[in-house]
Amino acid sequence: METKDTVRMPPQTLTLSDAMRIRFKGVLDAVAGFLNRLGLMPNTVTLAALLGNFFAAVLLAYGRFLEGGILVLIMGALDSIDGSMARLRGERSDFGAFADSVSDRYSELAIFGALLLYYVQRGDNLMVVATFLATAGSVLVPYVRAKAEAVGFNAKGGLMGRFERYLVLAPSLILSAPWLGIVLIAVLGNLTALQRVYSVRRQARGG
Repeated sequence: METKDTVRMPPQTLTLSDAMRIRFKGVLDAVAGFLNRLGLMPNTVTLAALLGNFFAAVLLAYGRFLEGGILVLIMGALDSIDGSMARLRGERSDFGAFADSVSDRYSELAIFGALLLYYVQRGDNLMVVATFLATAGSVLVPYVRAKAEAVGFNAKGGLMGRFERYLVLAPSLILSAPWLGIVLIAVLGNLTALQRVYSVRRQARGG
């Protein structure tokens, strides 16, 4: 009988986020190097991005989508710098990656929570449901991956990873059409979670 330890693992999938990091490595390293020279720590930048997203969430709750969307976009870019800073300093750590992942989840929950509050206050029940589903998708996608990796499988692929979610949500906010980003994430986010579940199922069966 085939055990989990003998399951043939599929090759690692290169996500859009990975591809963008490779493509813009020079730019990321230049900014990361500058921040390192200022004496900032990678975890400080992670915390700054988290606080920035919290402030963006406050703006979104009041329907200030342009300002909130611009801030979400800036914080998304800032959040991609901390890993480069740690690598350049030779201080990459498991805790740093863990803290960054937790920060990402809090940021997304704050943003979607603010949008949920906005639509509840407006009595827009359809968008309340859509925002809840988008929130569920944004949480389930990384959860499925983390749980899969914890038991020895790979679940990194799919249509709507974290980078893709920001790429969809931030422009929709800036264009004052948050419904568009929310609906896309609600559909594609949950589809991505299901894709990852199916991928793990295939691996478990040796497919």
